[in-house]
Amino acid sequence: MQNNTPYILFLTFVLLVTVSFFLLIKDFLLACFWAIILAVVFDPVYQRIRQYFKNSEILPLLLTMIMIILVFVIPLLTITLMITEESTILYQKIQGGEINPQIFFQETLAFLLPIFNKFSYMEALSVDEISASAGNAVAQAIKYIAQQVPGLTQNLLALIVQFSLTFYILFFLLRDGHHIIRKLISLIPIGDGIEKELFERFTSVARATVKGGLIVAVIQGSIGGLLFGFVGIPAAFLWGMLMIVLSLLPIGSTLIWAPAAIILFLQGQTLNAIIVLGVGILVIGLIDNFLRPRLIGKDSKMSDYLVLVSTLGGLAWFSLTGFVLGPIIAALFITCWDIMGLEIQTSKRKIT
Repeated sequence: MQNNTPYILFLTFVLLVTVSFFLLIKDFLLACFWAIILAVVFDPVYQRIRQYFKNSEILPLLLTMIMIILVFVIPLLTITLMITEESTILYQKIQGGEINPQIFFQETLAFLLPIFNKFSYMEALSVDEISASAGNAVAQAIKYIAQQVPGLTQNLLALIVQFSLTFYILFFLLRDGHHIIRKLISLIPIGDGIEKELFERFTSVARATVKGGLIVAVIQGSIGGLLFGFVGIPAAFLWGMLMIVLSLLPIGSTLIWAPAAIILFLQGQTLNAIIVLGVGILVIGLIDNFLRPRLIGKDSKMSDYLVLVSTLGGLAWFSLTGFVLGPIIAALFITCWDIMGLEIQTSKRKIT
């Protein structure tokens, strides 16, 4: 017991220092997380660029950073500005009476509610009550988005700091990432084989989520937004952004374009309904089957139900970051239990 006391005290000290360190940098953990994700996703690109510039260490890093800015930062800033601008304009039109969401719902519910009330055992629902509630909910949602503009302006300095820190950390992770992983594997007292498997699982799920999830979602949402604009649906860009978010989930953007086709048909716009339905099925719906496998490649995938639950849980816990962090936690959970099962089976075989 006496011989183990110094070691136990040292482990306690290490634990306290580690917790203190994470509390120290807790306000910047989001920047660190995205730096790690971007480094994991773009490391193959960086390694390929290094093959063409073997005599330079800085140039491949700079080219990779520029590519990340062009692929992620500029589109993200553009989309954010467009969402806030369009939501502000739309809310002003609703406030001025130019657009009335209640009338839109009245036209649709006037056809659907009588059918529902006929076959339902519940008390008959009123078109006016439901359309007023739905219209108010839409107006409040758009108002909330529009009110985020001052908040973004006020927190501009904090956003600049987070972005700058992300790319500063990313620079060193791209350059020294493989060395850091080898160092962690040698330091973490779990077992090199288990640690390598966990790191590989983290890498594969991160790449699969970003490449096969985010890129496909952006393409699907962009097509959906353009489609809605073509057939004259108001706030087409906002609907496109909502389709991007839903496309991150296995349920997909069908929850947007399918009801839109039905509503157009009920409103007598048969041609527009057919166009939305055709593009939704033949283009948006088939993108997953053709594009997602090519973007993911050999990266591992999880069951659809597990992706759905982990993504929703991640979004609830960590907001937008959760669409990546949720599936990663789920994948590590499964991997840890798989490893434990294999270890138990191995131990049983040795005993017998």
